Amino acid sequence: MAGIYLHVPFCKQACHYCDFHFSTSLKYKDQMLDAMLRELELQKDYLKGETIETIYFGGGTPSVLSADEVNSLINRITQLHSVSSNAEITLEANPDDLGREKINALRQTPVNRFSIGIQSFFDEDLAWMNRVHRAQEAEASVKRAQDAGFENITVDLIYGYPLLTDSKWKHNLETVFSLGIPHVSAYSMTVEPQTALAAFISKKKQPPMNEQQSAEQFAYMLDAMQRNGFEHYEISNFCKPGHYSRHNSNYWKGVKYLGIGPSAHSFNGDTRQWNIANNAKYLQGLSDNTIPAETEILTEADRLNEYIMTSLRTVWGLDLNKLDSIASGASSTLMKIAEEYISQGKLLKNANVLTLTTEGKLYADAIAAEMFF
Repeated sequence: MAGIYLHVPFCKQACHYCDFHFSTSLKYKDQMLDAMLRELELQKDYLKGETIETIYFGGGTPSVLSADEVNSLINRITQLHSVSSNAEITLEANPDDLGREKINALRQTPVNRFSIGIQSFFDEDLAWMNRVHRAQEAEASVKRAQDAGFENITVDLIYGYPLLTDSKWKHNLETVFSLGIPHVSAYSMTVEPQTALAAFISKKKQPPMNEQQSAEQFAYMLDAMQRNGFEHYEISNFCKPGHYSRHNSNYWKGVKYLGIGPSAHSFNGDTRQWNIANNAKYLQGLSDNTIPAETEILTEADRLNEYIMTSLRTVWGLDLNKLDSIASGASSTLMKIAEEYISQGKLLKNANVLTLTTEGKLYADAIAAEMFF
C-alpha cells in the first residue's frame, strides 16, 4: 500500500506563524494544476505499482480549489494507479471556504474526509494569528459539513500562545467535544524563523512563547481527551475509536508515499525526494517535462533515525525487532540509552516495544534525538 500527497501552494493570506510553502497570489493557479497533473504522469512509476490507500490534499489551502479542480487531480491518480475502493481521501480546508454550496459540490467528489484548520474558537486569537476566518464560521463550517454527510472530520487546534488562557483552552476543547468531531490534531505554537511571528518577537512587539504554559495546556488536553473517549495515538493527534488518520499514520509507520507539487516530499523506502519550494521554478521545470527535485539515498543510520523519530511518537511504539531488521544489533545499542529513560519513568518497555509515558510525551523529540545513531 502507499499514499499520495498533493501540495496546493496557495493561501488567501499568510498566517503569522506559518512557514509552509505557499503564495497569496492565485494568478498561476491554472498553470499549477496543469503542472501537477503533468508531474503525476512523470512520477507514475515512483511507487512501483503499489495500491494507493490514501490521498491527501495539503498546502497551502487546498480548499481554494473548486470541486472540479479537485476531481481532475483525483481522476488523474485513478487513471495512473490502482486506488483502493475504500481509500481515505482528505482535503485540508479553511472554514471560510466551506460554504454550503462548496461543501455540496465536494460531496459529489471522492473526497471523504475534511481536515479543517480552526486553530481557535476566539476571534481575538484568530486575528492575532492573522487567520482569515472567525469563530462563528469555524463552528458553522463543521455543522454544514456534517449536515452534508461528511462524518470523517478532523480539526486543527493550537495551544501555548500568549492570548490563550487556560479557560479559553478549555473552551476550545469543550467546543470540539460538543460538535461531535471524531479526530483532533493539536499543536503547540512554535516560532519558526523568517515568519511574521518571529519578527514580532525579535522586535519586542510580541512576548515569546512560554514553555511552561504549553506543557500545562498539553497535560490538560491529555486528560480532557481521555475523559471524552479519545485515544492519544500520536503526540499531536487524538481520535475516537476507528478514526485514525490513515494517511498520517502511514507516514509514522514508514509506508511509501509520493508527493506532488512544489515543496512536496516523497519516500519509497530507499530514497527520499523533495520538490523545489519555488512556484515559478516548479512550473518551469514541469513545462520542460522535468521534475525540479533533489533525491537523497537513505543510509542505514538515516533509516534507523527516521524509524526512531516517527515510531516513538505513536501509541504503537518503537519495535526493537524492527530496529534490528534495519541494522543487526541496533536494539542493544539503543537500549543502553533507553534504560535511563525507563528508570526516569519517561519510557515503558513491554516485550520488545518501547512507548513514551505521559511524562515522556513532554520530551518526545529530545528522547528520540538522544537515541539517534
